[in-house]
Amino acid sequence: MARYTDPVCRQCRRIGEKLFLKGERCYTPRCAIERRRRPPGEPANRRRRRSSDWALQQKEKQKTRFSYGILERQFRKYFDMARVRPGITGDNLMQYLERRLDNTIYRLSFADSRRQARQLVNHGHFLVNGRRMDIPSYLVEQDDVITWKRIADAVPEYIQGITEGLPKRPVPEWLSLDATNLTGHVARLPDVESSNTGIDVRLIVEFYSK
Repeated sequence: MARYTDPVCRQCRRIGEKLFLKGERCYTPRCAIERRRRPPGEPANRRRRRSSDWALQQKEKQKTRFSYGILERQFRKYFDMARVRPGITGDNLMQYLERRLDNTIYRLSFADSRRQARQLVNHGHFLVNGRRMDIPSYLVEQDDVITWKRIADAVPEYIQGITEGLPKRPVPEWLSLDATNLTGHVARLPDVESSNTGIDVRLIVEFYSK
């Protein structure tokens, strides 16, 4: 399976804003955006020109891809699914992205980043409705219950370290978190307003509609 293996901080620099791909490090002065504000490979004395409409649309698409850790082929698949589904294409697209299991775990503060969440899912650390799920792209449904896989009814030390001080960030309205029992519940399907992604989906729809 193809995957991005270069430093993720380069993606933030390429977009020109923080995408919070490395968890807590993004909130410190060590963040690449704080240290190097220009895109990778761009000379310091280069004059920047006004971006075209196509460039703005592509940038928003890339920003969304980088944020959710998805390659182009899979991202286009989500867009095609959103386009044929009844409703607003952009809203449908964001709902598919938000419903991914790795994103849901990140939203519940069970991981510091989507990348870490994807690794934890791949290693089989989570149960969905009591069944082991190791597919990061699994789309959660309403009323799904997400829990950590326990060993002998105990919480391993590495899980205690990750989940200490929950919630670490605001949990969106479409999810509910039981920090005591380390359980997440999908109260309803996500929408653009409750997710607060900061992404202009209109530009993405325009990019693929040409």
